[in-house]
Amino acid sequence: MTKGFVSLVGAGPGDPDLLTIRALDRLRAADLVLYDALVAPEVVALADRAQRFSVGKRAGRRSVRQDTITRVMVRAARRGRRVVRLKCGDPYVLGRGGEEALALQTAGVPFEVVQGLTTAVAAPALAGIPLTHRGLASGFVVVSGHDESSFRPILGSLDPGSLTVIVLMGLAHRGLVATCLIERGWIPETAAAVVFAASTPRARTWVGTLGTLGTAPDATDTDAPGTIVIGDVVTLHTALASVAASHTDERRRKG
Repeated sequence: MTKGFVSLVGAGPGDPDLLTIRALDRLRAADLVLYDALVAPEVVALADRAQRFSVGKRAGRRSVRQDTITRVMVRAARRGRRVVRLKCGDPYVLGRGGEEALALQTAGVPFEVVQGLTTAVAAPALAGIPLTHRGLASGFVVVSGHDESSFRPILGSLDPGSLTVIVLMGLAHRGLVATCLIERGWIPETAAAVVFAASTPRARTWVGTLGTLGTAPDATDTDAPGTIVIGDVVTLHTALASVAASHTDERRRKG
């Protein structure tokens, strides 16, 4: 029997045009695709000859256990199937890709990692917000907003205004994120934004301040993933929004 293979593939922020050539190749050749909840349907549809199953995790909803996902990948690969584990953004950026890679290695299953355009960078850029800009920010930090224990130690260590802060999976804790930074000394007037459904026809951007971040829409209001951006670079959104708008209009025409 031919030994199978697993590809941990980054789906990027949503737009199929932003997939890598290798990612597209793996999707078209796949026998089985296990995809995250927030992967765009247009990307999943590219695997038109494969069996496709959603194994994504959404806050407050029932989800497939991580050990079950790993077990399915291993079993399918051992049966000679070409498996794609399709993840939002990049597999190694807050996507548990490292855990899955180690599990596959332990099981003796051959695999590869196909990098994707991480939402942490792509979502702000598509909204006209560069993460670094001379005179405004010389670096950035990306944190998971899923749990306070994940982001508080990092946010609590940042000097006010020292870096652009990107928070993924943090809409439910957006108010607490703001509180952490303000307690650290960040001024409430610091610019902040939430980029929803980046690169998709539903894309939109909320712009406010650190002090009003807690009043921004959340996933319940939009049913769309949101990326939080905090820092002076957000002030460039107005000047660069036309570029973002043209990209969104193009996606809507395609949709």
